[in-house]
Amino acid sequence: MIRLAAAFALLAAPQFATVAFAQDFSTNSEARSWNLYAEVPALFEGKIIDVMCELTGDCPANCGDGERQLAILRSADDQIVMALKNNQAVFSGAVVDLLPYCGQTVTLDGLMIADKDFPIRNSYQVQRIKAADAEWATANQFTKVWAAENPDAKGKGPWFRRDPRINALIAADGYLGLGLEVDEAFKKYLFE
Repeated sequence: MIRLAAAFALLAAPQFATVAFAQDFSTNSEARSWNLYAEVPALFEGKIIDVMCELTGDCPANCGDGERQLAILRSADDQIVMALKNNQAVFSGAVVDLLPYCGQTVTLDGLMIADKDFPIRNSYQVQRIKAADAEWATANQFTKVWAAENPDAKGKGPWFRRDPRINALIAADGYLGLGLEVDEAFKKYLFE
């Protein structure tokens, strides 16, 4: 319930107000297309922030050490840009890639979703990150970090099928997240 309330607060925050799409951040972007709906290349500078810290003032050290959603406070217009994906095909989040830059102003290159009807108008797929006086770093660290944090989850197939946290949630609440009884009834409905 707390996460749901935080999500509503996030969407209602003034930083997420409707942004005029007249501002073009595609100049000099080298972002590779993913053929996502309404994607637009976007290269810009911004500060890496902990979203909950920004909205509520609850600010643990180091942006929550990877336990919180990170975003970019774009320098050009002070808009919060939600970094919802990194450059990997696994559609993982970008927290692992952004965390080393917590509190720093960096240059980012990636794809913005530019649809005025999309609920989070400033959603972003980070492909590259560049700190001041440094080389570009590709935003592709999720699976490497996941493997290092989960050495007992080796095996074939997608990482999420072997993730201990996901498997624990499924064991407790079922695949639908509505309880094991609902899962069983749903299986019977589908397969009998």
